[in-house]
Amino acid sequence: MNSQRPVNLDLRTIKLPVTAYTSILHRISGVILFLGLVVLLYGLDMSLASEESFEELKACLASPLAKLVIWGLLSALLYHLVAGIRHLFMDAGVGETLEGGKLGSKIVIAVAVVLIVLAGVWVW
Repeated sequence: MNSQRPVNLDLRTIKLPVTAYTSILHRISGVILFLGLVVLLYGLDMSLASEESFEELKACLASPLAKLVIWGLLSALLYHLVAGIRHLFMDAGVGETLEGGKLGSKIVIAVAVVLIVLAGVWVW
């Protein structure tokens, strides 16, 4: 039996590097955007169906729950955009070292937080 096998496989106790968190969040934001596209397309369909359904959608979008959903989708979009730009820089050869990757991840998180807060102010 190999004694070099990992002993602790509890994912809640494993300390991941910041680059792993940015990568995981990038994938999660992509899934949220994919699922949110259904909601947005339904809203577009409602807005174009008739004048009455447009007014109904307009009233629905004024509710706090709808604003929260819109802010969540905007947050996912903004994070995914910032992390995607980081990937484009890495494809160009910028920030490929371990230190550069960590710095890039911290910059992605900082810029995304600022943009998400600004989006929240804009939505509310």
